Amino acid sequence: MTRTEFLDRLRKGLSGLPTLTIDDFVADYAAHFDDAAAAGRPEAEVAAALGDPDRLARELRAEAGAKSWESAKTPSSAVAAILSVIGLGAIDIFVLLPIAGGVAGTLIGILAASLGVFIAGGVIFAIAPFAMLPGGWVAALLAGAGLMALAAAAGAITLALCVWLVNGLVWYARLHYRALKPALDA
Repeated sequence: MTRTEFLDRLRKGLSGLPTLTIDDFVADYAAHFDDAAAAGRPEAEVAAALGDPDRLARELRAEAGAKSWESAKTPSSAVAAILSVIGLGAIDIFVLLPIAGGVAGTLIGILAASLGVFIAGGVIFAIAPFAMLPGGWVAALLAGAGLMALAAAAGAITLALCVWLVNGLVWYARLHYRALKPALDA
């Protein structure tokens, strides 16, 4: 994404705010591009580092609403602050929450399946010397051990994905906290 595309999307996402506020926010982010250009960094790299301009606009709208409430505790500024926070949270509720729920459900399902395969492998391993399984008792021992190893590996990978998911949710919550922190401090 180029500088112009990024700033245009940011400006479009901020529409409805006072023109001076929009100009201040856009100027701040234009300065990031100017500094990066002076350092020799490409525009696409800067745009990627700054993140999605639509998401950024929602966060800045929430921040502007909170600052409006701080400066003038009027009914209109209260409505503006509430609507900006709802706008920020709407994407969480309607888009990200179902996705995170689906991912969490899938991870829990994989963990449960891994546990089931591990137990099945343990049963095969334990009864191998006593059962007349195809391939003989050595093959059954190896199959049981292999199933348990496969289940342990799948469980470990799934737990790593769970940690990654929780870290991502914490990072995402910090974005919200940074946007709302000025209002919380007041």
